[in-house]
Amino acid sequence: FPVTIVIYIAFESAFFCEIMRSCIQSIPRGQIYAGQAMGMTYAQNMRLVILPQAFRNMIPVLLTRTIVLFQDTSLVYAIGAYDMLKGFEVAGKNFGRPIETYLAAAVIYFLICFGLSKLVRNLQKRVAIIR
Repeated sequence: FPVTIVIYIAFESAFFCEIMRSCIQSIPRGQIYAGQAMGMTYAQNMRLVILPQAFRNMIPVLLTRTIVLFQDTSLVYAIGAYDMLKGFEVAGKNFGRPIETYLAAAVIYFLICFGLSKLVRNLQKRVAIIR
């Protein structure tokens, strides 16, 4: 289990860092120059000008990546670690109906991911910048 945690942290942190970097770089250079023209230091410019705008772009992408992370957690089943899918497998063995429990797991995964993606879509519409 600790190995899977370390692997997930290393793998997903690369994605999250790339998302943050790209969202910060998506802010027009004119915004940076405007902050500098007002006499702001680099830290003030990032805190007061750049990051609030970048964060608005980051929210939907970060939440979507979190949904993908939730889906990826089922991969620990392959190495025998305990997760939701493993719980369904154990329940299927106990009740003698493995196919039905795997179908129930698929339905629950779908409902969770579909519901979360709808929430992300609604949030994205609310924070979208009209350009």
